[in-house]
Amino acid sequence: MSEPPRSDRGHTDDLMSFLTASPTPYHAVATAAERLEKAGFRQVAETDAWDGTHGGRYVTRGGAIVAWYVPEGAAAHTPFRIVGAHTDSPNLRVKPQPDTGAHGWRQVAVEIYGGPLLNSWLDRDLGLAGRLTLRDGSTRLVNVDRPLLRVPQLAIHLDRSVSSEGLKLDKQRHLQPVWGLGDEVRGGDLIAFLEEESGVPAGEVTGWDLMTHSVEAPAYLGRDRELVAGPRMDNLLSVHAAVAALTTVAGQDLPYIPVLAAFDHEENGSQSDTGADGPLLGSVLERSVFARGGSYEDRARAFAGTVCLSSDTGHAVHPNYAERHDPTHHPRINGGPILKVNVNNRYATDGSGRAVFAAACEKAGVPFQSFVSHNSMPCGTTIGPITAARHGIRTVDIGVAILSMHSVRELCGVQDPLLLTRSLTAFLEG
Repeated sequence: MSEPPRSDRGHTDDLMSFLTASPTPYHAVATAAERLEKAGFRQVAETDAWDGTHGGRYVTRGGAIVAWYVPEGAAAHTPFRIVGAHTDSPNLRVKPQPDTGAHGWRQVAVEIYGGPLLNSWLDRDLGLAGRLTLRDGSTRLVNVDRPLLRVPQLAIHLDRSVSSEGLKLDKQRHLQPVWGLGDEVRGGDLIAFLEEESGVPAGEVTGWDLMTHSVEAPAYLGRDRELVAGPRMDNLLSVHAAVAALTTVAGQDLPYIPVLAAFDHEENGSQSDTGADGPLLGSVLERSVFARGGSYEDRARAFAGTVCLSSDTGHAVHPNYAERHDPTHHPRINGGPILKVNVNNRYATDGSGRAVFAAACEKAGVPFQSFVSHNSMPCGTTIGPITAARHGIRTVDIGVAILSMHSVRELCGVQDPLLLTRSLTAFLEG
């Protein structure tokens, strides 16, 4: 196989930059907002009155962002075309009392967020990033993107059973990272360190939302460099593609109002004010209708004609565990985006939704694949069913097939991110 096409490489280079700049949901929102601003979008506050003029706008709330473009002359009942995604990834998050340690080691107390592959966090050089809240209520992003923490694995000499029984990790005892030496645990040390790192006066930080991340950069992999290894592809790959698609279609004469909705907390159920099960998306869509002079009837008409593509990563067939996949559905890396189906509504796709996505892929000249779970394996879920049920919006679950999902370092194909973006662009264009 030859070197991947330059267009694929350029897009994937940009994805890798997006991943590196976005170690937390808060950073992902800031990175997306910066790209939207460059494309002419402007931020609006939820506490302000909104106008109905045409153009691009976005709102942010914590680790969530919703952006939309109103074409010139859009009616109050104009339907929306939404790409939904999520900004969070499984990881280790800092507890309210972070300073701990024992036996001459200084450690950071962490809690497990979501469902990470715990073994993938062992013996990694970890940074620390997130959001600091100051006494005056303002927030400051912090990113210590260098080797700071490490979860050291127990040497095999001290646990010979690993070879015969496999690795067994206790989430409370075995996942607390070390970050220095010292016999005395001094409360406040970690926060004082982060205040200094972020240029905040000592004692000003009164709240924090902090999480670990691998500092190893994304990289091309393989003989022909047709693979990409990197962190947080689930699901920043979709966020990146959605931002690219929205900024591409903005300014066009469109029959729909294109929307990006990137939520936090998908990995633990979406039940928060920034999650897909919260009110954010519905509030933004309704306010957009009303700002254009619409009534409740216009809102109902707009929602009835709206379609959402819930874009999240899915499972490529694994060469070492092919028996874990449905025998007739084997999504392949670089085979194009996947259409995710589950008749028990763990995914929201039905036949009419499939037709919408098939039409977008045909328009874009993009191949797509179908994914269903093995009947004997429990199926994961996405923001798709939540969006469909909460807002009464036709929703279709799609994504990109990857390996090592929920690992600290996941694996995708170099062509698939661009193929996804092209299909999302065609969908938003209508």
